[in-house]
Amino acid sequence: MGKILISACLLGENVRYDAQHRRLSHPVLEQWQREGRLVPFCPEVAGGLPTPRRPAEIRQRFPILVTDRDGADLTPAYLQGAELALEVAQRENCCCALLQSLSPACGRDQTYDGQFRQILVQGSGIAAAELMRHGIAVFDETRLSELFAFMAMQDQSAA
Repeated sequence: MGKILISACLLGENVRYDAQHRRLSHPVLEQWQREGRLVPFCPEVAGGLPTPRRPAEIRQRFPILVTDRDGADLTPAYLQGAELALEVAQRENCCCALLQSLSPACGRDQTYDGQFRQILVQGSGIAAAELMRHGIAVFDETRLSELFAFMAMQDQSAA
């Protein structure tokens, strides 16, 4: 049965920038956790950022630049966290990832615009993009039904 890399904050770990979590409660996720199929990971913390920390956004995409509200360049930490996310996903044989939406590390389809105005733009977070670039399917908490269908197909294939 396939494993899933999951944002640690979605499992209740206080790793977000504000030292909070975004615990996601769902019976299927709880079952997978009991079965040892969930691999918790926080790219931001793995990349060396503290908890709590100042909010960060992707200021520009090419070349990539991630800054906090004060303009401090956090790009190296985000890139390292993305590389480590990929390493963990590959080492643990994760077939996919369930990541926190809108995050500069984990957002799948959208992130904030880099100006700290609460405006969303199309584009993936740094770790989500790295995982997808290497063929790992990425879902966020708004796409649980798609994740469940994907995992059902993975489990059927493995049977």
